[in-house]
Amino acid sequence: MKFWLALNVLGEWGVGSLHPTALQLKEHMKYTMHQFIASAATAVVLAVTGPAALAAPIFWTDWGGADLDPSAGFQAQGTITTPTSSVTVTYTNPNGVSFYQPSGGIDYYQNGRSGRDPATSPYTSSAVDNIPTGTDIIALRFAGTQTLQFSQAIANPVFSYVSLNGNGYAFDQDFEILSFGNASDGNSCGYWGCGTSTKNVVDLGGGNFEYQLLGTGEPHGTLRFLGSFDTVSWRSLSNENWNGFTVGVQGTAAEVFQTPEPGSLALIGLALAGLACVRRRR
Repeated sequence: MKFWLALNVLGEWGVGSLHPTALQLKEHMKYTMHQFIASAATAVVLAVTGPAALAAPIFWTDWGGADLDPSAGFQAQGTITTPTSSVTVTYTNPNGVSFYQPSGGIDYYQNGRSGRDPATSPYTSSAVDNIPTGTDIIALRFAGTQTLQFSQAIANPVFSYVSLNGNGYAFDQDFEILSFGNASDGNSCGYWGCGTSTKNVVDLGGGNFEYQLLGTGEPHGTLRFLGSFDTVSWRSLSNENWNGFTVGVQGTAAEVFQTPEPGSLALIGLALAGLACVRRRR
């Protein structure tokens, strides 16, 4: 450490040119040490808490089986496989659906009708690396409420939608629109054409809100809910045949929102104390 500080001083003043006084040397070494402590403290905090949410691979639902509801409604199940867990997803719609495609069939997640290109897909963005897996889709046609339920808490679920023209979804949770199939968003059009997507927040009174996904043209895209969830509900705003969706997650809540170990918390405390000390001495 002393050798490094000495080199730092010599590198700044030069060798054999200027002759700093003892006070100058002391002040410079103090400043350099403060800079070193601040950098080390910041590095510790970042290493322990992890990076901010960036583009990440999404684990999409593998829908399977047939309609589980013997009545006029519809219920289906799928599986999300993460690095450490298997999550069962149950979709319930008492009003029924247009059709259910758990495998095979048309790939409605193409760029237009010319195959897939993740670089300009309506479904990928700076937060989502990969297009929905396979051709799995649940196609809707009736207005009314429906629910996704997860067998365990999941993190930052993403919801990809197809052909939301003449309709809209009103969610019970706030969301952010990540991408949609239109040149204005830098993406290719979706399977049924181009369209934009917007969010409209409706105040229902009593501290309750509804978060509506709306659009123009033929909206295809992806939105994200931030946080930990075990259910997501929404309301189709009108009868329209058809518009479809699938869902994926960043991981389980336990995988993504890990609680630091006691030792890690101690490191964060020391790092923050070091930063506070540096600020006081300046």
